[in-house]
Amino acid sequence: MSAHEHGHHKETFITKYIFSLDHKMIAKQYLITGLIMGIVGVLLSILFRMQIAWPEQSFGLFKFLLGENFAPGGVMRNDIYLALVTIHGTIMVFFVLTAGLSGTFSNLLIPLQIGARDMASGFMNMLSYWMFFISSVIMLGSLFVESGPASAGWTIYPPLSALPQAIPGSGLGMTLWLVSMAIFIASSLMGSLNYVVTVINLRTKGMTMTRLPLTIWAFFVTAIIGIVSFPVLFSAALLLIFDRSFGTSFFLSDIFIQGEVLHYQGGSPVLFEHLFWFLGHPEVYIVLLPALGITSEIIATNSRKPIFGYRAMIASILAIAFLSTIVWGHHMFISGMNPFLGSVFTFTTLLIAIPSAVKAFNYITTLWKGNLQLNPAMLFSIGLVSTFITGGLTGIILGDSTLDINVHDTYFVVAHFHLVMGISALYGFFAGVYHWFPKMFGKMMNKTLGYVHFWVTAVCAYGVFFPMHFIGMAGLPRRYYTNSAFPLFDELADVNVLITVFAIVGAVFQIVFFWNFFYSMFYGKKASQNPWRSNTLEWTTPVEHIHGNWPGEIPEVHRWPYDYSKPGHDEDFVSQITPMKEGEEELHH
Repeated sequence: MSAHEHGHHKETFITKYIFSLDHKMIAKQYLITGLIMGIVGVLLSILFRMQIAWPEQSFGLFKFLLGENFAPGGVMRNDIYLALVTIHGTIMVFFVLTAGLSGTFSNLLIPLQIGARDMASGFMNMLSYWMFFISSVIMLGSLFVESGPASAGWTIYPPLSALPQAIPGSGLGMTLWLVSMAIFIASSLMGSLNYVVTVINLRTKGMTMTRLPLTIWAFFVTAIIGIVSFPVLFSAALLLIFDRSFGTSFFLSDIFIQGEVLHYQGGSPVLFEHLFWFLGHPEVYIVLLPALGITSEIIATNSRKPIFGYRAMIASILAIAFLSTIVWGHHMFISGMNPFLGSVFTFTTLLIAIPSAVKAFNYITTLWKGNLQLNPAMLFSIGLVSTFITGGLTGIILGDSTLDINVHDTYFVVAHFHLVMGISALYGFFAGVYHWFPKMFGKMMNKTLGYVHFWVTAVCAYGVFFPMHFIGMAGLPRRYYTNSAFPLFDELADVNVLITVFAIVGAVFQIVFFWNFFYSMFYGKKASQNPWRSNTLEWTTPVEHIHGNWPGEIPEVHRWPYDYSKPGHDEDFVSQITPMKEGEEELHH
C-alpha cells in the first residue's frame, strides 16, 4: 500500500484527535492520559506522606481535597490513609508506568523504528487506548465513592478485599477497582498482541531481528511477558468478583467476623497471592524493560559510540523475561511457604541479578570514554543506571528468604521497589519524553528547565527513598497511618518528616516539567528532522506528521542502528538507511 493510498482524506477533529487510528496520535493520547494519572498518583502520595509525618494533625488541604467525610475537622481518617496508599500504588504501577512507557513509546516507536506504515491493526490499537481510558475513569471514579475507595493495599489480598463487610473500603470502591483492572488488562492484552504482530510481520526490507534497535527488542519482549502473565491477574480479579458478589469461596475459608461464622469453606487466600504475584513480579519488568530499552538508545546516541555488547543486551532482555516469570514466590516468603520451596525461589531470584548486572555494566562501558552529550534525556538515562544499581542491590537482600523475613513489610521493601521500579521507570519515561518530544510534536523542549527538573528530581528521589532503608531496618512497618502508638519508633519520627519534606519539594518541582512540556508543545523552538544526529529510522521521516510515516517508498535498511563514530565516515553517525561501503564490515558486538 503506497503512502497515497494510505488515505490522505480530509480528517475531522474527531477522527484525527479522538478516534484516531494513527499510532503517533494514539501514543500522544496514552502520554497525556498517563501524565494526568501521574498528577493524581503523586498528589495522593503527598497526602498520606503528610499524615505519616505529622500524624493526627489537622490540615486545611485534607479538608479541601478529602472532604468532611474522609477528613473530619481536617484530620485524616485511619481507613482513608490505607485507601490512598492503595489507589496511589495502583495508579502509579498500572496507569502511569505501564501505560506511560509501553502505551506511549511502543506505539510511537515500533512502526517508526522498524519501518512500518502503522501498527498491524490500527482499530485494535485505538480500542486498546479507549479501554485504557475507560478503566482510568473508573479508577478515578472509585475515589469518590461514599464508603471510600478500595483499601486493601494495591495487592488487594483477600479476605479484606473479598468481604464487603470487612472494612469500609471493601464496598463499592473495591468492586470498581476490580472492574477497572479487568478492563485495563483487556486493553493491555490488545496492545501487547498488536506490538508483537507488528514487530514480527511488518519490518521493512533489510530490517533483520539483529538490526532492530534495543528499544524495539525491549518493547517486543515486554509485550510477550504481558501476554503470558496478564491473563493470570485477570482470572484472579474475576474469581475475586465471584467471591464478593456471587457467594463462591475461591479465596475464603473458615472466617469469623465479630464472632459470626461465615459460610465460606474450602478456599485459600494464598491461592490469590500466587495468582496476583504471577503477574505482579513480571509487571516489574513490564514497567522496567521499556525504560531500559529507551536508555540503551539514548546512551548510545549521546555517547556517540556503538552500544557495548548488543547481543549480550538482547540475551539479558530475554533472560530477564524468562526468569521474571518464575520468581513470583519471593513475595510470599512469610505466607507459610515450605522452606524448601522458599530456597527454590531464592535461587531463581538471585539468578536474575546476572542479566540485570549485564545491562548495568553494558551501560557503564558504553559511557566509558564516550563523547558525552549531557542533555536532559541523557542525564535521566544515567540517573536510571544509578537507581537501577542502588535499588537492585537491596533486591539481593529481599530475594534471600532468610534475610527477607526480617524486613518483610517494612519501609525497606518500600525503598527497594520504589527505587528499582518506580524511580528507574520514571527516569526512563522522562528520558524518553525529552528525547522523542521533537518527533512527537515537532518542537524542542527547553534544555535549561530540563536540567532544573533533573537535578531537583534526582536529589529528592534519593532524599525520599534512601532514608527509608534505614527506618525499614529499624523495623518500621509500612502502611500504618501513624507509628505514635509504639514508643520504640519515636526517634524515627524526624526521619519521616525529612522524607515527607523531600517528597513535597520533589512533587512541586514536577510543575517545571509540566510547564516545559505543554509550553514547548505550542511555543517551543521548531525541531529539525534529526536534532540528536541519531541513526534510527524514525529520524528519516518528515517533521510534519503524515499518515503512513514516509512519503513514497519505505526506506531500506542496510546496517544495525549503532554505527556511531565509525572509522571511514565523514560524520560521527551513519543512518541505518546508508548503504554499506565497499569492504565495510557490519559491527554487532
